[in-house]
Amino acid sequence: MSTVTESVDVHVPVRTAYNQWTQFESFPHFMKGVESVRQIDETHSRWVVDIAGAVREFDTEITEQHPDERIAWKSIGGEMHHAGVVTFQRLSDDDTRVTVQLDWEPEGFVENLGSAIGVDSRQVKADVAGFKEFIEDLGHETGAWRGEIDAPGAHRA
Repeated sequence: MSTVTESVDVHVPVRTAYNQWTQFESFPHFMKGVESVRQIDETHSRWVVDIAGAVREFDTEITEQHPDERIAWKSIGGEMHHAGVVTFQRLSDDDTRVTVQLDWEPEGFVENLGSAIGVDSRQVKADVAGFKEFIEDLGHETGAWRGEIDAPGAHRA
């Protein structure tokens, strides 16, 4: 299992950063290698990615979501096995820290080598930097989904 954690400070309010992150279909605009994301329902999406010329498809499920705080997901089926969480920390009225933690299972020689030499970390860093540029250039979100999804067995106060 490989774990990558990257953060970026964006110059938009926490609500704006969170709302834009819920617009999964916009991810190809700022995530290199993401060919498409199709929202199936409130908790499921289908991804098509191109990793070093290898096209892979997989589905994800949102396992926890709390507006302006966090979104957690896991892959369900398909060719990539991973889970992650993105958190949103209010720094000021107009600044937010976005942190992405991704746990994934490299498969085969190329993915294991890429993970060992930090290709995955550089890619996630580039993706969060791409998000920063995307949302700051827009200055507003393109949509929002502010539903609550509690982690299985969790009880929020």
